[in-house]
Parts: sequence; structure tokens; C-alpha cells
Amino acid sequence: MNRHYPCLIALSLLFLLLFCQNVFAATLKGLVKDVKTGEPLVGASVMVKNTKMGSSAGLDGTFQIKDIPAGVYQLQVSYITYQTATLNVNVDKEDVAVVISLEENTGKTLNEVLVTGVADRSTENSARLIERNANQLMNIVSGKTIEISPDLTIANLIQRVSGVSIERNSNGDGQYAILRGMDKRYNYTLVNGIKIPSPDNKYRYVPLDIFPSELLGRLEVTKTLTPDLEGDAVGGVVNMVMKDAPNQLEIRANVAGGYNELFMERGFGSFDRSQIQHQSPYELKGSSYSATVNDFPKATASTQTKTPIPNIIGGFSVGNRFLQNRLGVILAASYQNTYRGSNSRFFSSTVYDTEKTSRITSLAERKFSDQQQRLGLHAKADFRFNQRNKLQWYNAFLNLANIQLRDTKTTEFSSGGYDPLKGNAGLSFSTRSRVTRQQILNSTLQGNHLLSNKLKVNWSVVYSLATSRIPDNTTVSVLGKRENFVETKTYASQSTRRWEHNSDQDYAGYLNASYRTLLKGNSLEIDAGGLYRDKRRENFYNNYQLQPANTFTQYGKDFFSNADINWTLNNPRGSVASALTYKATEQIGAAYAMAKLETKKWQVIGGLRTEHTNQGYEMLFPLGELRPSGTQTYTDLLPSLNLKYGLTSVQSLRASYFRSLNRPGFFEIVPGKVVNEEFQERGNPDLKRALADNFDIRYEVFPTPSDLFMVGVFYKYIKDPIEYALSVDATRGQDVFYSPGNYGNATNYGLELDLIKYFHKVGIKANYTYTNSSITTQKIIRERDANGNLFNKNVLQTRPLYGQAAHVANVTLLYKDTKSGWDAQVAASYTGERINTVSQFLDNDLWQEAFIQMDASVEKSLRGKWVIFAKANNLLDTPLRVIIKNTNPVNNDLEADTNTGNSTLIRQDFYKRSFVAGLRFKL
Repeated sequence: MNRHYPCLIALSLLFLLLFCQNVFAATLKGLVKDVKTGEPLVGASVMVKNTKMGSSAGLDGTFQIKDIPAGVYQLQVSYITYQTATLNVNVDKEDVAVVISLEENTGKTLNEVLVTGVADRSTENSARLIERNANQLMNIVSGKTIEISPDLTIANLIQRVSGVSIERNSNGDGQYAILRGMDKRYNYTLVNGIKIPSPDNKYRYVPLDIFPSELLGRLEVTKTLTPDLEGDAVGGVVNMVMKDAPNQLEIRANVAGGYNELFMERGFGSFDRSQIQHQSPYELKGSSYSATVNDFPKATASTQTKTPIPNIIGGFSVGNRFLQNRLGVILAASYQNTYRGSNSRFFSSTVYDTEKTSRITSLAERKFSDQQQRLGLHAKADFRFNQRNKLQWYNAFLNLANIQLRDTKTTEFSSGGYDPLKGNAGLSFSTRSRVTRQQILNSTLQGNHLLSNKLKVNWSVVYSLATSRIPDNTTVSVLGKRENFVETKTYASQSTRRWEHNSDQDYAGYLNASYRTLLKGNSLEIDAGGLYRDKRRENFYNNYQLQPANTFTQYGKDFFSNADINWTLNNPRGSVASALTYKATEQIGAAYAMAKLETKKWQVIGGLRTEHTNQGYEMLFPLGELRPSGTQTYTDLLPSLNLKYGLTSVQSLRASYFRSLNRPGFFEIVPGKVVNEEFQERGNPDLKRALADNFDIRYEVFPTPSDLFMVGVFYKYIKDPIEYALSVDATRGQDVFYSPGNYGNATNYGLELDLIKYFHKVGIKANYTYTNSSITTQKIIRERDANGNLFNKNVLQTRPLYGQAAHVANVTLLYKDTKSGWDAQVAASYTGERINTVSQFLDNDLWQEAFIQMDASVEKSLRGKWVIFAKANNLLDTPLRVIIKNTNPVNNDLEADTNTGNSTLIRQDFYKRSFVAGLRFKL
């Protein structure tokens, strides 16, 4: 016998045994869902009684139990707050598929607590249901998604939504949202459906980095308007729906720590804040007081480098219902103390003579060190008098303190002493120590009343206050030099001490009524209502300039650190007489009427909104301005029409039209100039509001309660869009200033794709937006006349809108195994190139290069109540790069590598990676 035969026989028998096992074993597949809503119950337990076989429902509610021998079994299916179901299943030689529907438990549940509760409505499936039934085009980020996302703030979270990109601050954190290519000014922000004011000292838009994400129940981004929504949104509306009181006692807590990789490579710059004066000498001692150097403590100029403590993040919430569930209360708090920063290279540039491209004049190498202390408090109570009347009172307090030290070394390339071969250059060194504290307070009392089976009324009374304070902002500059590549400081140069604060106070009232009836057997709802808002804004600015007491205060002899320098004061009364010291008021009255008709296939919503605006300003120190005060009064009629046609039970086609507006910011209409570090800024009292006509068409399909596919197109025609541009004032010695203006008309159109699909334990979320906008503005080219005199010639150039990227995309890969407790995701966001700064010169706009940011999170459930988690941000260490799309041969002579292909590098910021790990508890 061949010696291989026994092995072949053994392998054959083994194969036959395995084959027979598979022949007489099957796979049991199924879906677990809510009997009423059809919502998949993610994580439901499915066990085969009297065996160890079992599984849990995945992200789409499906489960699999493999290798079940033929026979008759009992399945036991359970899910918290639902009645446990038991059913018989006959398994023969074929795979078996079952659908299991569970009913909510209306009796006693865990620990014999009586509830009238419902399932968790913060799920992905609930978000899809709201999107499907919404009157407007809407995208929603669910509470569950927020909890497991890598993002700690709303500003970072919102970039995951289709059509949304973000604008970052100096430490790389998201700060503002750009919707459908429309700059942050074209959007507004709501909390629980109520507009909130901005702590910004000039503009209306709200910085989203002030909001901790863990306080939210869900995040809504609305892209079309109906008459019951305020009309000043061209891009869209961001609505943060805060957490509601749970149906039974619920306690949540989390604590985490982390680190930013940047401070593993360099130290963290800090300064002494102990002696910061929160008010300027002008405010403390009166307008007639002449300050002395003794009024300016040196502590803020005392800087040091240290190793920061780890980032600390914590949150707590408790909620319950009382009085037989008539009273619900939730209290929540979030605190974040994080250390972030960036290493930045910024090249200043200008266009010389008749050249068409920019010359680099200097390089500023900047190191930012930011300590951010973020606090969010959220309290909400609701009380049901009976089935027809309900009151709720919501309060929120948000605080963001940013403690920043910026160290800068500037190399002058345009100075006469610059010689790269010998390593000689003029240098300057500066430090800026600054504390910025922004706060938002909102208190809203709301009532809902069902007056009859057909008529209901709701109302809101709102008080909001937004403030910002930047006390004793200290800058110290020191001259230096570089000879033979050796850098040294030489003499003290100058110092400034600046105070800025502002407040924006709102009183508002809302009233809405809704009447339901039938029209030829079809549902008809008629709504009407209005609002009145009174806004009061106050801005204060003061700046003191100091110079060395000794003109030649020498480094290494007269001082060794900035805190050693003795100063003398140039302007003892300060510079309070600034355009930034002003008052502004605004009264808005609005009314609307709309009707909603629903037939078997159609939903039609149409109506008209009117808004009356009275916006004014008063300069407290006019300084010879011809228009020290002014008002703008206008009334706008804003029609809208929204259509929805049901193709099938899961497919719909939507179309909408609405008119909207964009009002000027408060400072934007104040005449006068403000001198910034790199340019002047001026208001424009003739600035007009922008008006937009908006069109949308979207196809949407919800194949399952958790999945979706959407494809839509949009078009916007904007009259008198407000854009900022750098301009040259030839009447004032070629001064360059930054100012808002109305630039003709603009268009913006695009395509949106959105996909969410779950496959048992894995899922994918993907979206893509193409946007194309166009605006034509004046630009400058320089020419010489026949006598050789240089003059500016105005030409027209068409470009995209500021901040608009042609391509924006997101991909998130999800994994969830409820049985083992693992939950993970990897998220990547792509933002195409976009204009960062509009130049006054032809073809010299500054563009931010396209970039990809990748983030990840993972968590593991331990014994049900405890979860360990980790989050990682900026895994690719993606920098911010700003370029001009041309080159100048002169820049080739610089030691700095600025010419990169067909572009000139203007700015490059590195933020490095951030990591967080922690523990979460839920009872």
C-alpha cells in the first residue's frame, strides 16, 4: 500500500465529518424591532433556551446564530424597557430567518420602578425617523453618535454632517461652521429651537467651540426654511437640542485624561496671570485720570516654559421624573481643561511696483500655547399639568476661557541688511499674553397648550446674555539681529496693554398657534405666529502704548527677560476713543402664516414670513466722523414653498424654495478704523443686507429604519452678498484696510450625496458635497502712466465665495459588537481648497490648501454600567497650509522655502495629534 494512503483516508474522513456537520447544522438569522415603530433594537439579546448558543442584535437590528443542529428550539429575546418575547423555531437542514417584534413594557421593570417610559430616543434610528418626517431638509447627528464620536466640541462634531466644513482657530480646533459653501455669517445657531446671541465683539455668528458635545441630545442641521423659522439663514441653521429628562432615574458620569503630542516635542509657554487687571485704568479711576507705568503690573510679561499637566475632561448628569411622571428634571455639567497649540510659519507679502505677483517681505515663526477651560451647565425642567398643558424651563450657561501665549520671531527679508549667504538679517521678537473669556447665558420659559382637539398654542419667553472679556492683553516687542547665523536680542522696542469687553443682551418673545382640520378628507394644518426681539450691545476698547524708559535699553545689560524692562507711557489717557467703543441696538419684529396639506402621496407646506429690522449704532467717541450714529430700517417679505412626494413607503422626492436674508454685523456698519497687527479694519455704514433666493431638490430613501441614501441639488442666487476684501486707500498714503462691502450678485450651486448603511456589526457613513459659487469683484493692478508715475487700475475678477470649498467629503467606518461590548469608529474628513483671505490685487487671493483630517474612537463596555473609552484626533498630523497661486522669482533668493511648484507658501501651521482616554458610568 502506498504510504500516503492512510493520510489520504484520514483527511477524507475528516472532510466528510466536517461536511456532515455542516449538512445537519444551519444558521439562524433574524431581525429584532419595535412592534409599533419598526425601529431596529440595537443590542437586543437573543438566546436559545437551555443552551449556550446566542447572539445580540447588531447596528441594523439583525442577528446570526451559526451551526445550530436540526431540531425545535425556543428563542428568548429581551431588551431593556421591552417585554421579553419567547418563540418556537424549527431548524432543519436549511438556514432559518425570523422577524421578532417586541412591545414596550408598560408595567414594572428593573428594581420594581414604575415607568411609563419609551425606548431610548437618542438612537440613530430615531434620528432617521426625524429626518424622514421633517418639514425641512434636515441632517441629524444622534445622541448615541455624539457619545461615541472622537469629538469633544460641537465645532468639531459638525464637520461630520454632509455639506459642512469648519473653520479652525489658531490651535487647530474647529470654531465655526461653513454650510454648503456659505461662510459662517450666512448661518445662525439655535439652542432648543431658540436663537442665541454671539459673544464676538463684531459679528453675529456664534463660536461653536464653546459648546461641549456631551450636553446634547442631538444636533440638527437644517438646510431649507419654512415660514415658522427665522429668515436670516442662507446656508442653513444649526440647532443644538439639549438632553431631556429621562423616564426614570438616570445618573451618568465620565472622567478622562489626555495629552497633545505637540508638548512632547517642545515646552508649553505660559505667563503669570495673578496680577491681571480686569479693568483698564480709564475704567477704574475715571476718564480724566492720567495713567502711570505703576498702573501696569509686569506679571503678564513674565513668561516661562513648562510641561503642562495632562488634559482633564469630566462630565456629570442626573435626571428623573417625579409626581407620577408629571415633573421631569435633568441637571448636567461638563468641564474640559485642555492644553493645545501650534507651530506656525507666516510669510508677509506685498505686490511691488508693477509686478503681478507677491514678494515675500518677512517670515514670522510663531509658537502658540493655549490652555482652554470649557464649562457647560445645563438644567431643564418640564411639568405636565394634564394631557393638554405643559410648561418647561430651560437654562444654560457656557463658559470658554482661552489662556494663550504667543511667541514670535520675525525675520525681515526686505531690510537692507538681509544677506542669506552671510546669514545676516534683521530680527524682532515679540510675546503676546492674552486671556479671552467668552460666556453665553440663556434662560427660556415655554408653554404648550392644547386648547381643543384642533387648536394648540405654544409660546416662549427668552432672556439671553453673551459676553466676551479680554483684559490686559499684553504684547512686548524686542529688536534683534542675526550675524553669521548667530541670533541675538538687542534692544527693547515697545509694549502695548489692551482691554476689550463687550456684551450682547437679548429679550425675546415667541407666540405660535396651530389649527388642524380636514380638507376633502385630507389633513390640513394652518399655522400663524410671530416674534419680537430687543437686542442691546455694548463694546469697549482701550489700548495703552509704552516705550522703554531708556531709548537704548539693551538686552543682556539692562534686561534679561521682558519682565525686567522699565517702561514709560506714551498715552496716559489710553486710546478709548476707538471705533470699537460703541453701542448698538436692534429690534426685530416678525410674523408668519403657513399651511400644511397632506394627502396620500403629497405633503405641501407654503406660506409667507415678514421681518422688520431696525438696526442702529452710536459711536461713543466719533473722532470727527461725519456719521457718528446711524440706523438701518427695512422690512422683508420671505415666501417659501416645500413639496414632498411619496414615491413608495420608504422613498420620497422633495423640492423647496425659500427667500432669506443676511444682516450686517454690528461693528460692520460702524464707521471708523481699527488698527490690527497686520492691517487696518474699517466699518461701512452703507453696507446693505444680502437677500437670497434658494432652491432645493432631494431624493431620499430609508430602506430600513437605520439606513438612508440621499441625493440632492441646490441653487442659491444672492443679491448684494457681503464679502470682506483688502483695499488700498490712495487718499491716505496707500493705506491697506480690510472692509466689508456688497459685491454685486453671487450664485452658489451644488450636489449632495449622503449614505448610511449598517451590516450587522459594521456600518459606514459617507457623504460628499460639490459646491460651485461665483462672485465678481474689483481688483487692482498697478501700472505706470506716460510720465512714469505709478497708479492703480481697477479690473474685474470672478472668484468663488470666501470660505467655499468645491469638494467636501466624510467617511466613517463603524464597528459595534454589543455582546462583547466593543464599539469603535474611524472618521476621515476631506475639505478641498478654499479662499482664506481676499486680496486687493488681481490673482493674489490667499488659498487654504485641501486637507484630510482623520480621527478615531473606541470604547469597551464593562459589566453594563461601566465603559472605558479612548479618542484620538488629527491622526495624520495634518497641517494648515495657505498659499498664493503664483510665484515671484525674487522669492527664490530667500533662505525660506516659499516657492512650491506654481504657488507661494504664505502660512503653515502644525497642531500634532491629541489623545484622550477615560471611564464612563451610567446608572
